[in-house]
Amino acid sequence: QVQLGESGGGLVQAGASLRLSCAASGRTFSGKAMGWFRQAPGRKEREIVATITASGGRTYYADSVKGRFTISRDNARYTIYLPMNSLKPEATAIYYCASSVFTGLTMIRTDFTSWGQGTQVTVSS
Repeated sequence: QVQLGESGGGLVQAGASLRLSCAASGRTFSGKAMGWFRQAPGRKEREIVATITASGGRTYYADSVKGRFTISRDNARYTIYLPMNSLKPEATAIYYCASSVFTGLTMIRTDFTSWGQGTQVTVSS
């Protein structure tokens, strides 16, 4: 089981940038696809933001973040990143990183079985 811990959230104004990080423990990190999800206030479901394969060679982005967010990973440091640019108020949410049971690219939330505690991102208008 991979243990995950997010950091980098905060309160920013619209148009600003933040960089989220997720540190993982466990030797299986490099063999698993990873993802970032978010849960907005009042929403029951966590929505997918971006995912990346175990090798880092392929990525997927939700349409709402394409061109502004970039997912990457450093397998030597057991860490994934999510720089977020041009933030909008609708990006306000708790952001979670998660580990998949697969190595390949997936956009299915139930494929992700290990989750961090989340980090709050608040974007004011």
